[in-house]
Amino acid sequence: MPMKAAVIVFPASNCDRDTRVALEASSGRKAAMVWHADSELPDVDLIVLPGGFAYGDYLRCGAMAARSPVMREVTARAARGVPVLGICNGFQVLLETGLLPGALLPNASLKFVSRDVNVAVADSQTMFTSAYETGQVLRIPVAHHDGQYHADDETLDRLADNGQIAFRYCDGDAVGDANPNGSARDIAGIFNTERTILGMMPHPERAADPTHGGSDGRALFDGLTAALA
Repeated sequence: MPMKAAVIVFPASNCDRDTRVALEASSGRKAAMVWHADSELPDVDLIVLPGGFAYGDYLRCGAMAARSPVMREVTARAARGVPVLGICNGFQVLLETGLLPGALLPNASLKFVSRDVNVAVADSQTMFTSAYETGQVLRIPVAHHDGQYHADDETLDRLADNGQIAFRYCDGDAVGDANPNGSARDIAGIFNTERTILGMMPHPERAADPTHGGSDGRALFDGLTAALA
């Protein structure tokens, strides 16, 4: 059976439809769009928290979204092993819920950054990265103001030792510095300890169709489709 996915929609989400299109292109199955105020989720194989500015980024990016009704069920499903993908604002929400460790601070430049970056795949032996090669460099857009990943040294060491780093910003042909936000140890995405939850700042759904300027993000959705079918 094709993978069944749900995309959570918050007020001011702006990548929910792009994410749905990318999921459906890979899986061939319609993705469920679930409103933030709902308290139930359909039976799905994957939950995606999309990019945007949930609740207008009031208080702190992702803070209000993390306490919305639907997140109680997302957290419960995650505890049962249902994979969860958080992209950009979705990554911020995952950190605010405590499903992933660390925090996302304002970019080191204190400016909104919107451009293509290069990221290296740290480990291809996960459901999220199985369609890539370890060390493969991807060109994927970022678009954020609060994307500087921060954690104490003990947490950063643990992430590295446990294979919880998914992507790192790296040198390549991107314009400007390789690390667009000052993230500790060039971290662009991390897993939970079971590697069933991925939070990442780059937007793979914006690089899933060559007509949009690149398709390096497409394999993430293809790999998930194959792993969860």
